[in-house]
Amino acid sequence: MQVPLEITFRNVSPSESVAAKVRERAGKLERFVDKIIGCKVTIEAPHKHHYKGSTYQVKIDVTVPGSEIVVSRHPGQNKAHEDVYVAVRDAFDATRRQLEDYIAQRKGKVKHHESFALSS
Repeated sequence: MQVPLEITFRNVSPSESVAAKVRERAGKLERFVDKIIGCKVTIEAPHKHHYKGSTYQVKIDVTVPGSEIVVSRHPGQNKAHEDVYVAVRDAFDATRRQLEDYIAQRKGKVKHHESFALSS
């Protein structure tokens, strides 16, 4: 990466173990797509005053030549996202899928649906 990885924690205490997992997953993305310019990751617990487990939102913003890929994983009703590591995993998995689409577009390997004309 040309720009160093940025990790931001909002409404949650910074954790070195979570940051290490983010650095590991970002490194895997960089091995997958070597043209990543920069990556920003935000980990957020949107509701600060929960009596039970809070769910985490993870936003990943990856800058590549000619494009910016933004993935935001909102937990909704997904109780699995009460675990920050699961939320990070899901967000990076979604980012990888979008990077695969980006690579396919750059290589011209995008499926085009055949158009058909209706005859009367």
